[in-house]
Amino acid sequence: MGELIYLDNAATSFPKPASVYHEVRRCIEEYCGNPGRSGHSLSLAAAKTVYECRQELAALFECENTENVIFTLNTTHSLNMALKGLMSDNDHVLISNIEHNSVYRPVMASGCKFDIFNSYQPKEKLLKEISEKLRADTKMIICSHASNISPICNPIKEIGAMAKRRGIYFIVDAAQSAGIHPISMKKSNIDALCIPAHKGLYGIQGCGALLLSSKFEGDKGERIKCLTEGGNGVASFEPFMPKRLPERLESGTLPTPAIAGLLAGIRAVKETGTDNIRAHEYLLCKRLRENLKSLRGVKLYCPEFSKTNIILFNLLSKSSIETTELLDREGVCVRGGFHCSPLAHKLLKTGENGAVRVSPGGFNTLEEIDRFTDILYKINRL
Repeated sequence: MGELIYLDNAATSFPKPASVYHEVRRCIEEYCGNPGRSGHSLSLAAAKTVYECRQELAALFECENTENVIFTLNTTHSLNMALKGLMSDNDHVLISNIEHNSVYRPVMASGCKFDIFNSYQPKEKLLKEISEKLRADTKMIICSHASNISPICNPIKEIGAMAKRRGIYFIVDAAQSAGIHPISMKKSNIDALCIPAHKGLYGIQGCGALLLSSKFEGDKGERIKCLTEGGNGVASFEPFMPKRLPERLESGTLPTPAIAGLLAGIRAVKETGTDNIRAHEYLLCKRLRENLKSLRGVKLYCPEFSKTNIILFNLLSKSSIETTELLDREGVCVRGGFHCSPLAHKLLKTGENGAVRVSPGGFNTLEEIDRFTDILYKINRL
């Protein structure tokens, strides 16, 4: 086995910037008190880090109020909070056919009525289909900004404008785009933005965020139902959760080390620049697509799309799981199977064995892409 080639950044980015490792360790060793619970120096230092991370997230995604940044466990947690917190049994919702199970399963479990629009078509046709499927009882549009198995993106700015005109909620799953693609909640009229720490923002696992629009501010603002009640150090004698944000939706101890890592990751992204990160990943994927097209016996999905850092393929002679196992023996980390996205796999007709996903990141090199191609060529001949 040669030197490790990590190409599974759509699952979790690796490696992280050195500043992320440093800040997580510094938090654990120097100031890992419980934020918002005590008045001593460690608790106050932890609270300062939490607040600074809220500020950075609000600024990065143009969320109008820092208090509307809610820390969660991950993107799935954020999506469940938004979906279940806003939906009722008789509501109608629209989702796309590239949704992850973190959208599809909560919608199915809710018992609400829903329709699916096709993201794999020209933007004008996509928007026309959404417009035609909106109903009088439609409560929200929910969609991924970017697919987690293919280089397909939804036009969130145009979809958000449509949702605003109709007076319905717009919820965006930015698991694959946060930190890589520019996202403005204000310009895209996003009511709930759901993000992870551990992918494009280079944090560690255990933390995510739900960013809410100004619709949810103040005592007169619209309410998201609480899914979890408990202590948060505020109004302890009150039997119900506080009305104000973020305390209303944050119960229990926050993952301060993960938040510290996220803060360092955001600052690293800002220092490098999302445009530079995206351009580098585009260059890697362009080379990889060209390499894969040169190999016989390779099925490449969505070869005409190039908007994200994800490439999906299969070796015609092997299942996706067999391919990934053989690659792993050679020191290559990629993912096979269905990637928790059954709707997208049906759309792309990947078959009963799923497909191999390759997702380069900011720390990969063209040399690694070429080495991966050489290894794949060898495996394909077995």
